[in-house]
Amino acid sequence: MEQQYGARQYGAEFFGTFWLVLGGCGSAVLSAAFPQLGIGFAGVALAFGLTVLTMVYAVGPISGGHFNPAVSVGLWAGNRLPGAQLLPYVVSQVLGAVAAAGVLYVIASGKAGFSLSNGFATNGYGIRSPGGYSMLSALVTEIVLTAMFVLVILGSTAKRAPQGFAGIAIGLCLTLIHLISIPVDNTSVNPARSTGVAVYVGGGAIEQLWLFWVAPIIGGLLGAVIYRSVLNDDLN
Repeated sequence: MEQQYGARQYGAEFFGTFWLVLGGCGSAVLSAAFPQLGIGFAGVALAFGLTVLTMVYAVGPISGGHFNPAVSVGLWAGNRLPGAQLLPYVVSQVLGAVAAAGVLYVIASGKAGFSLSNGFATNGYGIRSPGGYSMLSALVTEIVLTAMFVLVILGSTAKRAPQGFAGIAIGLCLTLIHLISIPVDNTSVNPARSTGVAVYVGGGAIEQLWLFWVAPIIGGLLGAVIYRSVLNDDLN
């Protein structure tokens, strides 16, 4: 039976993306460099993976568990999402990300000395890159890693894949992506996640935001094309 899309699906995408940004960016802002017991890059990477893993099981059966405009674009290109639902999914995801970043701002600003100038888990390249990596490095990183992410999602949710384990594969894939790329650009692979925090920081975060929309969307499309043309052997 064809899936019917509506308020429940858009609400699931809103709350799934909300949790991803609050959990992932929240771990970076509140816990990564906490005195003496900070969780570091590995902890932040795991936090992002856990947010997706938990929400894939919590609301994935309702909406498909995208929580990411680049994933939605990739699943649309992979014939997993009707074109008419792509924009509502993306809008729901961005609104969820902005709402979560707002909650995170309220929490983080309760500490003396808090400043948005510390980055607020925004993505960036050049002087805004944690490791000082160039725009080209960030562009390639985002395209390749998003393509691999979408490829894993399409493969792990295919009919031939073991049922019930997709959330684990997807969550661990996102963890690995962050372990690779946090030093490069603070890891996006998700335009909504990038937008949610950038709107509160403004300035350079907004000026560089274009890359974290363009590159992940290209990567999402590339992952879908690779999967459909090289790896796919069924019609789902």
